[in-house]
Amino acid sequence: MCYEIAEFIVRHMTTAPAPPRSATEPPTSMPSSVLDWRVRFGVLSLIWGFSFLLIKVGTEGYAPFQVTLGRLVFGTLVVAAVLVVKRERLPRSPRIWLHLTVSALLLNALPFSLFAYAELSIPSTLAGICNATSPLWGMALSLVALSEDRPSRRRVAGLGIGFFGVLTVLGAWQGFSGLDLGGTAMALLASLSYPIGWIYVRRTLAGSGHSNLSLSGAQLLVATVELAVVTPLFTTFPSHFPVVPLLAIVALGALGTGLAFQLQYALVAEVGPTTAQMVTYFIPVIATGAGVAVLGESLSWSTPVGAVIVLAGAALTQPRRVSRTSRKSQGHPSGRTARQS
Repeated sequence: MCYEIAEFIVRHMTTAPAPPRSATEPPTSMPSSVLDWRVRFGVLSLIWGFSFLLIKVGTEGYAPFQVTLGRLVFGTLVVAAVLVVKRERLPRSPRIWLHLTVSALLLNALPFSLFAYAELSIPSTLAGICNATSPLWGMALSLVALSEDRPSRRRVAGLGIGFFGVLTVLGAWQGFSGLDLGGTAMALLASLSYPIGWIYVRRTLAGSGHSNLSLSGAQLLVATVELAVVTPLFTTFPSHFPVVPLLAIVALGALGTGLAFQLQYALVAEVGPTTAQMVTYFIPVIATGAGVAVLGESLSWSTPVGAVIVLAGAALTQPRRVSRTSRKSQGHPSGRTARQS
């Protein structure tokens, strides 16, 4: 098991997670990009940061399950187009497809739907900050589920600091006054679903021999089918199609899920997972700025202060940087499966 697989499980997986690559699989040569990696890093941060605003706008015209289904459809189309261009095939093993069914639920269908439902009653700014708790949940779960992951005192301290930041954001000293507990709980459950999914992926799909692109495309396809089955059971077909919410859904899927995964995978391959995962710390900042500036959402002092504490705690929970020589000896950096926020 390469170092990056354990590293990713306790990290935030925003918006497109891809199953880990086998440690014995040869590195995929990435074509050099015209744009500097810092520019692409900034674009990825903006795409994922604005995803929560797009969810909010989408739910103004369509039911949450419809927003999620549309998001998955357009995200899958983008990844499918890349699969065709690169002439990569989807997995054929029934066992892999069975595991992908579970990972698609935990990493795509469930958290995407929970965030959409959450934003019916909470601001997009709060949803973005709740999303930033994923590495904290991952760290907590790793203490139970991953016996080989022995956390240092620094990482345990980061866990405590991070959850203190969550309480600050939620205004715990005021008895959570004015807070929609149902919507907030759904957003936090969505964030918890990501590390649970990653632990499952690590135990079932690591070393499968398939590329990240192939597994992610298959996972998105399965998630789309799952939502296509569920959505008609809880919603009715729209009688009209509001243009702005529809465009938000298209952007959420094509950019926030499809394109973002491609950018993330390329960044991990080029600069390594330690640098690429730093995008996590920009997402809540951008989500908060977008919610306040574009949607006119209110912002109390506890929200940005708590967000800073959450991010500081999340940073402390991350494993220390591994030297380039050590990384090479343990395998090529893995990507993530399709996900976001």
